[in-house]
Amino acid sequence: MDIFEKCYQHSLADELKEQGIYPYFHALESRQDVEVMMEGKRRIMLGSNNYLGLTIHPEIVEAGIKALEQYGTGCSGSRFLNGTLDMHLELEQELGRFLRKSGVVTFGTGFQSNVGIISALVGMHDYVICDRENHASIYAGCQMSYGKMLRYRHSDMADLEKQLRRVPEKNGALIVTDGVFSMGGDIAKLPEICALAKKYGARVMVDDAHGLGVLGEGGRGTASYFGLEDQVDVYMGTFSKSLASLGGYMAADKEVADFVRHASRPFIFSASIPPANCATALAALRHLEQHPELPERLKELSLYARKGLTERGLTIRESALNAPTPIIPIYTYETYRTLNVAAKIYDRGVYVNPTLPPATPEGEALLRTSYMATHTEALLDEAMDIMADVLVNDHA
Repeated sequence: MDIFEKCYQHSLADELKEQGIYPYFHALESRQDVEVMMEGKRRIMLGSNNYLGLTIHPEIVEAGIKALEQYGTGCSGSRFLNGTLDMHLELEQELGRFLRKSGVVTFGTGFQSNVGIISALVGMHDYVICDRENHASIYAGCQMSYGKMLRYRHSDMADLEKQLRRVPEKNGALIVTDGVFSMGGDIAKLPEICALAKKYGARVMVDDAHGLGVLGEGGRGTASYFGLEDQVDVYMGTFSKSLASLGGYMAADKEVADFVRHASRPFIFSASIPPANCATALAALRHLEQHPELPERLKELSLYARKGLTERGLTIRESALNAPTPIIPIYTYETYRTLNVAAKIYDRGVYVNPTLPPATPEGEALLRTSYMATHTEALLDEAMDIMADVLVNDHA
């Protein structure tokens, strides 16, 4: 049998393209902003993770340009060898101070961060325990590790305790959870998770990709939001969302970070973050520190959108109904209906992300909407009116 045979078979993607409802790879023709030009038309952007709106900030753009001029286009090597710039060290030091952790390791992407951290920390006889709705990169890290993975039902603390009981006392255990869940927009039950970790001698890792710049004191993330910075052992995060760049990081005790720096295959064998990306992440971090009102404005707009969507008769996922996060999932339930309404909303000038099984449970397809601190109430009202017209009035 030819290994490529599957590549030539008629696929669901082919079928959706034929029907004109294929939702992916729409070409952006402008900067990532609250309004964009996409495929020749103005669209209100409700599908970006640019939570603080910093991708177009003049000072941050200028920092990237200056780094490109000073250091060139890339480092041509891993951090382990010739690929460490003084600016990489500066970013790690400043991020460590901001997050109140003594050690930080940066990675080329957020996905690579989770893979690199988990595969380094979880050894042959260790256990890694995951929320079922964790990001795919967490699962990839578990699969690349030599440990045993256990999963618990989403935010079900009784089930988490059941899994913890399965870990022999002589074995190590790492509980890994998203801080803010990327599809649902709900927040992990971190106080209960930390209490169970203490009870069973486990460690806690939080993927704060969607928490940094969003929750906590000055945008310090989920652990700060709950006042648990001293009880979360490892933070993971990205530069591609609130910090308007590309890359990822781990923040932990200095000794733990140093161990990962010398044991993580994705870190050792990947080229380092390019200079322009490093500089923009650093500039965005400094901007966030100087403007702690940005996460507060984001929260205000997110709550405004939740209220507006609900008042217009749209069904929001209950677990995210009162969460102060910028991710608001709107239930559309059935796959083909979801694709049809997403296409209509897109044609009317609003970009949202249709999310389908297996990313959601069967029968719970949704439109993932996300918001920026730079949106205005007027722009949100315009977008919400369009979505309501398609989803409610049009009975799509």
